Amino acid sequence: MTTKLISGTGLQLLRRYDNRAESVRAQLLDDDGPAYVQVFVNILRDIFKEETVEYVLALIDEMLTANLKRARLFHGKSLANEDTYEPFLSCDLSSKVLVTMWSADMVALERQLVHTRKELQDTCLDSKVQNIARPKTQDGVVANGENSKKKGTTINDVLKELVEWLCTQLKKPSHPTCGIPTAINCLASLLKESVVRSSFVQADGVKLLIPLITPASTQQSIQLLYETCLCVWLLSYYEPAIEYLATSRALPRLVDVVRSSTKEKVSSSNVPIIQVLPCNVDVTGIKCMHEQASFNVVVRVVVLTFRNLLSKGTFGAQMVDLGLPQIVQSLKAQAWSDEDLLEALNHLEDGLKDNIKKLSSFDKYKQEVLLGHLDWSPMHKDPLFWRDNVSCFEENDFQVLRVLITIMETSSDPRALAVACFDLSQFIQHHPAGRVIVNDLKAKERVMKLMNHDSAEVTKNALLCIQRLFLGVLYSRSSSVGMADISIGYFIANMSKEELF
Repeated sequence: MTTKLISGTGLQLLRRYDNRAESVRAQLLDDDGPAYVQVFVNILRDIFKEETVEYVLALIDEMLTANLKRARLFHGKSLANEDTYEPFLSCDLSSKVLVTMWSADMVALERQLVHTRKELQDTCLDSKVQNIARPKTQDGVVANGENSKKKGTTINDVLKELVEWLCTQLKKPSHPTCGIPTAINCLASLLKESVVRSSFVQADGVKLLIPLITPASTQQSIQLLYETCLCVWLLSYYEPAIEYLATSRALPRLVDVVRSSTKEKVSSSNVPIIQVLPCNVDVTGIKCMHEQASFNVVVRVVVLTFRNLLSKGTFGAQMVDLGLPQIVQSLKAQAWSDEDLLEALNHLEDGLKDNIKKLSSFDKYKQEVLLGHLDWSPMHKDPLFWRDNVSCFEENDFQVLRVLITIMETSSDPRALAVACFDLSQFIQHHPAGRVIVNDLKAKERVMKLMNHDSAEVTKNALLCIQRLFLGVLYSRSSSVGMADISIGYFIANMSKEELF
């Protein structure tokens, strides 16, 4: 890889442009924009000094940010024989600029200059973009020259390649502190495009967002959280992505974010201001905020995500189980000036009430068990629940009971283990054939192991389950032994090996 020299003409143009006021630069671009863009692209292609590349990228970023229409300059006649995107794709530092270019082509021009953009696509953009595909060496280095061009490639192929690179950054960031924030920042802009959402899901990128959804406190972490939640919101309009979200921990994490925000005493004086992305693209009739905001904007985008997911699959039932109705009530009690947010909160409140009405007690219990989110909700210790619903456990070949037993074996959460043991003991107590069924499902060995668990809560409920499991045997041996007098030592001393195992 050899660095070339800047031509005399290019150096003259660069000096004329450098360190000028924005108004002067704007006039220069209006007068001779293609020439300046040619210089910028040549430098990115031929110069490999990091400081020089960063400087030119900053110049391009500034010119595009000031006027998105200038993206047309990169597809003009002066670059007719150039692979416009290749210099950007071969430079890790340029992803933000590249996103701005594509945003201009596919968003701003589409909304502001529909006919002009169509003419661009028909006359030069498509002819240029078909030269974008770049074969890679064994080390993943992009090849240059004629071999880097492939007939028939479209801008969608370039977007797909960028999405794959961004997913790689989320997995193994090339920079310890900037890699992930830069990737999320780019995705928050790109995911407005349907082809990007499709590519992102195909690249299994949804799961890469989930670990980043966590309550934040610093300005940098709040910005990252906002942009991550914005990505999830954009994906909530795409059905294949919703399927991925449904099988992940996305919803519980989003609920935790909003729950933690309700505990924050937010005021304009003690909250860091974060820059909200300019997401004024109307994806489905709802516009993102495009002013400065703080924690409130995080709450806003998460609530809007909840509204989108409420009617999808089992999301409504999960929201009820995760305590979202109470959180919505807390949010509504705060003073909000955002009409979209207030409308979304009202919609959520009504929808969650409908879900609560539709879900019977056993439906809610079943959902809790199948999700593995066991906690001491009222139904677990309600005798009426067990008496009225114990026969429902027979559905689908005792599916719920089998999942409870699986939780005992696989869960590392002491609370979930304790609740599972307690529920199993309740089934044994209330079902006429409870002891026989539980024994047939091989649950005894798993409960016995939990009697030596480090958690006192788990040990207590495992013992209760064993007491119920051996109740008939104990009464046959000694009718004077009361339930309160039974201990682990008593079991070991009075059960034969065959009875225990």
